[in-house]
Amino acid sequence: MILVQLSSGAGPLECCKAVAMAVKRLECDAKALAIKVNTLAVEQAELSGCYKSVLLELTGAEPRILKQFAQQWHGSMLWVCQSPFRARHKRKNWYFGGQLFEMAEQKFDSEIRFQQCRASGAGGQHVNTTDSAVRATHVATGITVRVESERSQHANKRLARLLLMQKLAEQAQQAASQQQKSRWQQHNELQRGNPIRTFKGPEFSQTHKGKG
Repeated sequence: MILVQLSSGAGPLECCKAVAMAVKRLECDAKALAIKVNTLAVEQAELSGCYKSVLLELTGAEPRILKQFAQQWHGSMLWVCQSPFRARHKRKNWYFGGQLFEMAEQKFDSEIRFQQCRASGAGGQHVNTTDSAVRATHVATGITVRVESERSQHANKRLARLLLMQKLAEQAQQAASQQQKSRWQQHNELQRGNPIRTFKGPEFSQTHKGKG
């Protein structure tokens, strides 16, 4: 199982729009390969239909196929297009980035402490009367996530496990590159230039594909 995170970095709204279109393109390409795409987390931009960050889970195909597909979305990417929000804006190059995380689920549960907790919600909602929310803590590092977005405790537990694994994988990658920064700070380091893929126009058609 592989996770792919697409990010607009510190870029403007146009970069957030590029991320949203990239998600649609990724889902379409994945469908052709019988790869299932599940959205785990989304950070919305200030305008509907634009995303600062999206975390996607890829499953349903053999590991080799999943990795080859995910690698196509790993690195700096470019959308070349006139701004859809600022008609007279001269800039046409909008960068966004992708990062993949490979997850090994075997024996991972033994490293996690799961706790049931009462879900929070608006007053009067039935969600307040159940203990469907889950808090997952990685015992060795103390990293904790809380999930209550799903209806069942089983679904919340599964999502909590995935998010925790993503955080641990990201921490390992940052340590390997001597970057001691959080996920959101890392978004600000999105490198421009030498994009692995370039897309063009409002239709987001691909014009160049780099290595991977």
